[in-house]
Amino acid sequence: MSTLEALLLGLLQGLTEYLPISSSGHLTLGQSIMGITDPEEVLPFTVLVHVATVLSTIVILHKEITWIFKGLFKFPAQGNDKSLLCRLNEQQRYALAIIISMIPIGIVGVFFKEHVEELFSSMYVVGGCLLLTSALLSFSYYAKPRKKESISMKDAFVIGIGQAFAVLPGLSRSGTTIATGLILGNSKKNMAQFSFLMVIPPILGEALLETLEMFENGIGAAFGNITPAALIAGFLAAFVSGCVACKWMISIVRKGKLIYFAYYCLAAGIATIILTMTK
Repeated sequence: MSTLEALLLGLLQGLTEYLPISSSGHLTLGQSIMGITDPEEVLPFTVLVHVATVLSTIVILHKEITWIFKGLFKFPAQGNDKSLLCRLNEQQRYALAIIISMIPIGIVGVFFKEHVEELFSSMYVVGGCLLLTSALLSFSYYAKPRKKESISMKDAFVIGIGQAFAVLPGLSRSGTTIATGLILGNSKKNMAQFSFLMVIPPILGEALLETLEMFENGIGAAFGNITPAALIAGFLAAFVSGCVACKWMISIVRKGKLIYFAYYCLAAGIATIILTMTK
């Protein structure tokens, strides 16, 4: 992988991680077009740019993250109510909702990881999932909003199920989680923020596990033929473009303009399937 290829793929990852058009699908397509198929290059680079986009989330949403931690470790309020949930403060309930949303993706990661990874080699899967992303975004756009004041624990779990399905290449994680939350009646503002915060722990956890696995195989095996310059270029490109895309996406969700991405995913999905069939 050359430095230029790493730069372009980093930009692609950073932009598509937050836009509801599937970063995994576009990264797979980009690597396929460039002829980058060596697992010793693809895996470590993918982990690296995902960590970069997580860091961009932390930078853009640092105020929200600081707000959560300020109230996270306070003791629950005392009272006659037997329900511990009712005695938690707002930050603790928000953090609990994020933890609950992680359960489905944790189950998929533990029991179905190898099966999911096999699907990344199929462009038909990528194309089909892009079409599914288009359908989800369209449905959430036309669904009648109820605008709940906060995300319930039940909704958090259902949104987490959406995130678990979004491990499929071509099925947008942000698009799936935001659309699921909107269909459940949550406000656009709440879903834009929750969707980006809920992915931080799973991505960092997966990156840690993948890194440990790579180091067990030796540094050389982990990074293959990727030069330090290419790694730095890919990381910085993903981080900077991720910051821009994250801020932009929050604005787009609040304005309710996800339908335009549904059109894009529809066209991209059809094009991917047609191009795969003609090979």
